[in-house]
Amino acid sequence: MAIQWFPGHMLAARKKTAETMENIDLVIEVLDARLPQASSNPIITEQRLFRQRPCLKILNKADLADPTATKAWLTFYNAQKDVTAVALSCKKPSDVAKIPGLCEKLAPHRGTSEKPLRMMIMGIPNVGKSTLMNALLKRRIAAVGDEPAVTKSQQRINLNDHMTLIDTPGMMWPRIEHDTDGMMLAASHAIGRNAVIPEAVAAFLGDILLVRYPTLLSARYSISVEDMDGEDLIDAVAKRRSYRLKGGEYDREKAALMLLQDYRDGTIGRISLETPESRKAMLHAHALALAPQPEGGA
Repeated sequence: MAIQWFPGHMLAARKKTAETMENIDLVIEVLDARLPQASSNPIITEQRLFRQRPCLKILNKADLADPTATKAWLTFYNAQKDVTAVALSCKKPSDVAKIPGLCEKLAPHRGTSEKPLRMMIMGIPNVGKSTLMNALLKRRIAAVGDEPAVTKSQQRINLNDHMTLIDTPGMMWPRIEHDTDGMMLAASHAIGRNAVIPEAVAAFLGDILLVRYPTLLSARYSISVEDMDGEDLIDAVAKRRSYRLKGGEYDREKAALMLLQDYRDGTIGRISLETPESRKAMLHAHALALAPQPEGGA
């Protein structure tokens, strides 16, 4: 199932961030630590590279992600030019307190009262940008909500006398190239629920969890997951939780929503939906699928 979600206000946000990029010193890109590359907007990368701006990549929600996968992602990103990556939780003040110092190292030529360090917080919807903004300022400035696309316009706030923050709306890109990215984003609630079918997304999520985290699933739902696929898992959750419709059939939609919420809340355990290696394999398979086939077959 291909998922696409690009509300109208995001087109204006894209134009505005391109304009603002010219007048800032670095980008703070907030990613979901459970799916860092799938949650990285290529438009943000394109805009900052065009203006040659350094980037602090924050792998947020690291407390929900698989630590082994997160370590691999930090190695991957920190090998990139003008990029520093850090894994943390924007809900933990001690984690957030590290960010200004990391930003100063990326732009050492700025950071005085005469030349304040100008930072723009960017990322996809519902990834934690507003939570980060509020934590940095130690007061509620940005609206925070469980639904994606709560922030609709830019805000510019002075962090102190030598640092300025610009919060931006969550921004998707017009076309999600890889179907698996769309499904991972939907599973992680970065895409509006009106654009997805919960049972399809939950089945996709279940397929990943059954391969990588079967023990966590067995422990959470007290079921045997041997020889299951994602659809079977939804049925098993419905049966275990006694989710039934009026006619007596199992309520698969309710079970799917339960599975998705348990993943999002970290109730199942610390889970990552992609690693640098799985990402590389996915891109390789995609390239092979698009490659022209020789006449007469392989």
